[in-house]
Order: sequence, then C-alpha cells, then structure tokens
Amino acid sequence: MRRSFKFLLRPTGRQAAALTRCLEDHRELCNAALEHRRTAYRKAGVRVRYGGQSAELKHIRADDPGGQGRWSFSSQQATLRRLDKAFKAFFARVKAGRTPGFPRFKGRGWFDTVEWPKDGDGCRWDSQPCHPTATFVRLQGVGHVRVHQHRRVLGTVKTISIKREGARWFVVLSCADVPAVTLPATGTVAGIDMGVASLVTTSDGEHLVNPRHLAVTADRLAAAQRDLARKKRGGKRRRKAVARVAALHAKVRRQRLDGAHKAALALVRDHDVIVHEALKVTNMTKRAIPRPDGNGGYLPNGAAAKSGLNRSILDAGWGVFLTILSHKVESAGRELIAVDPADTSRTCAACGHCARENRVTQAAFRCTGCGHTAYADVNAAVNILRAGLALRDAAEAA
Repeated sequence: MRRSFKFLLRPTGRQAAALTRCLEDHRELCNAALEHRRTAYRKAGVRVRYGGQSAELKHIRADDPGGQGRWSFSSQQATLRRLDKAFKAFFARVKAGRTPGFPRFKGRGWFDTVEWPKDGDGCRWDSQPCHPTATFVRLQGVGHVRVHQHRRVLGTVKTISIKREGARWFVVLSCADVPAVTLPATGTVAGIDMGVASLVTTSDGEHLVNPRHLAVTADRLAAAQRDLARKKRGGKRRRKAVARVAALHAKVRRQRLDGAHKAALALVRDHDVIVHEALKVTNMTKRAIPRPDGNGGYLPNGAAAKSGLNRSILDAGWGVFLTILSHKVESAGRELIAVDPADTSRTCAACGHCARENRVTQAAFRCTGCGHTAYADVNAAVNILRAGLALRDAAEAA
C-alpha cells in the first residue's frame, strides 16, 4: 500500500530564504504557463498541453540561469503537471454539467507546495545517513536541510514534496510498498453516528468527545482578526498580524487532525467492522436559502441558527475524521461500510417505526409507536449498524 509521512523541517535562515525563492519561482512558472494556455486559445484557438510546455522548459532555464535554472528540472515538470491536471479537471466538470471553476493565477501565499517526482532526481531523502543524531533531505538549489524525524519511514520513498504552512516548513514523503500492519480480530462490530455534542457515538453507547478546538480559540482568534483589521495594507505590521491569524488557524487545524487520528485509531483497535453514514458534509454546511417576501424584503429563514450549526459541524471535522478512519481501516485489515443516512435518526431501533415525532429533542428519542426510549445518537448508531450489516449480507449473498 501507499502511505505519506510528514515531517517538520529545521532550515537555517539562508535555507529558509532559498526555499521561499524556490516557491516563488515555481509560482511564476505556473502562472506563466497558465497565461500561455489562455493566450494561445484566445488568440489562435490552439490548446496548449503539458508536452509542449515541458519541451520549452530547457529554453526557459537556459535564458534564466540565476532564476528558473537553479531548480530541479523534474520539480518544474511536476508544477506543469499540476496545472495540466487542473485543466483536465476543469474540462471534466464542464462535460459533466457542473460548475466549471477555471484554473486561476496563484497569488503570493496561494502556492505553497513544490514536488520532486523521484527520490534522487534533484532531491535525496536521508542525504547524510552517517550523521549520528539528525536526518537531512537534500534539495537542489537549497542544500542539506535538517528534518525533525519523529517516526520511522516505512516502504520505499517515491516522491518528495516541500510544503509551507505559515512560518513552518514541512517535507512530505510519499512511500510505496508500505507493509500493512493487520490487527488481531476482536469479534466486535460497531455502528457510529457523527455528532456535534459528541464527535462519535457508537452503537455500544460509547461517546468520543468533540474537543471544539475552534470554539476554544475563538476569543484569541477574534482579537487577532480585530488587530489585523486595523493595520494598513502593505505594511510590515499587517504582515505580522496576518501571520498571527494564520498561526492560530494552523494550530486549530493540527489539533483537529491529531484528535481525529486518535479517535479513529481507538475505533479501529476495538472493532472488526465499522459502519458509518455516507455524509456529504459540503451539502450539509451550505448557507440557508433566502426567502423573498414579495415586497423587496426577506422572510425569516433561520440563517443565524444554520450558520452556527455549519460552524459547529466544520469545527468537529467530520470529513477529516472519516477520511482518516478509512485509511486506518485499510491499513489494519478491518472493514468499513458506508450507509445511506436517511431516517437513521428517526427510526426506532426496537420496533422499526419511523416518524419525525420520535426525535423529541436533540438528545432524547422516544418512539411514538412502542414507547421505546433511548439516547438519540445511540439509537441512530444501532440503526446504522443494522443497515451496514444488511448491506454486507446482501453483497455476500450476491
């Protein structure tokens, strides 16, 4: 299986400046390639593809030896492939009748990753293996950069990427042939219901806490954003204020990711089969639709409450959690089943009666048919588990 490993870089001041220049030159290359495609199609109706732009790289590098010529040829090809991939995705959306989203020019701060497609071609992981205490990655034009390697790298390193997140630099290794570590069977199955009060509620009645990292940081973030709003554009103080806001958001993102890893690992260790709802978080967090009153105004549509619910869902990180859970299930040799979430919270787990009135409150469930009472999320998790096991049995019978 393929797996990624992300480590913090410890560049010197000179290396950090070189990494910044590397990102900037790759950003300019991407923007120039995009302008080339736009102009060729607008002026002559010609579609420029990756092959033609890649062939022009040698002339670009020869004309700019102190700029584009400093960096790895293969990393520049990877940047052009990213642009080509964006265009292919654009045409696929047009063909499918979806919102196209034409590729955009990348401004400063919107291009933060450079990839080297092959270890040994312009880059080298563990470039000083004889060093007694530290790990280094060598990058063409930058040098040997120290890496804070906090865990062992498994498999064979295929691609190496450098990523900037705020004031920090990271190296991301994509490794192939990573051995799967199959966990011993436990003989248990579980359905899980995603929520806001608790991140996860299992069919066994277990609750995994929702830390609400964004809500905890809300006051500090609001103060930093107010400070940012008072700064004059283009000034040094504004750049520092932007960095403070970005650092707070980055910390929340790291906390949320860490919590999702721990929660998913706990579920995978305890259960052989995990069933969850196939949630479409993007659709669930859309803004409330305006309701015109016919007189130039609007009727109440619950936009404020919907906005607060959307913020809570995004703070819980359902999408991140389910993605991490699927990766851990695959690595551990477990089974993950996704079911249709329709009516799972309204159906009685005891008699199967489905009614909107069954859900008395957000936390309480009381069946209007048989009188069964339960914690609402536990009742939903039991229904999710049954639906998943039914799907599995049907697939095995077929």
